[in-house]
Formats: sequence, C-alpha cells, structure tokens
Amino acid sequence: MKFALILAALATAAAAPAAFANAELAQKKNCMACHAVDKKLVGPAYKDVAAKYAKDKDAATKLADKIIKGGSGVWGPVPMPANTQVSAAEAKQLATWVLSAK
Repeated sequence: MKFALILAALATAAAAPAAFANAELAQKKNCMACHAVDKKLVGPAYKDVAAKYAKDKDAATKLADKIIKGGSGVWGPVPMPANTQVSAAEAKQLATWVLSAK
C-alpha cells in the first residue's frame, strides 16, 4: 500500500511541472494575449476549447495545425492569426495542454 501511495505522489509531482511548463510556453509564445484558461478574451477560453473537442480523438493534431496556420469561423468572426514562431513540437505540446483544461 505504501508503495502505491509513493508512486501516486511521484506521478502527481512529475505531472505538475509539465503542466506548469505548458502554461509558461503559452505565455512565451503570446497565446495568453488572446486566450485565458477560464474566460473568453479575444479568443475562446481553453476550457471551452477542451470541452468542444473532448470526444475528438484527432483534436490535438487538428489544434496543433491551427495553432501554427491560424484559422477562422469556428469561434466567431475574429480570425486566429498564424503563429509561425511556434514549432510543430511546441504546437502539439500546447494543443495537448489546452485539451486538458478544465
């Protein structure tokens, strides 16, 4: 039983820095200028994006592509600009983080 608790504690501790790192990456790549986790700014709240794509198994790939190329029409008339400063790996990391928002 102690071993299981230790493993659970280690898993939680390991996951926390990864989540924090993704928030830092979102800030670094200027995502937070238009988005917030829990409220609409210029673009939708990340929790709303996560809810919308919760049942889409390809959501992380689709969102990563949209992060890099931009898009319009899904969340209203304001387009999301392309973010060419974001690498494919960073976009996938950001998309996965966004989809985990609650």
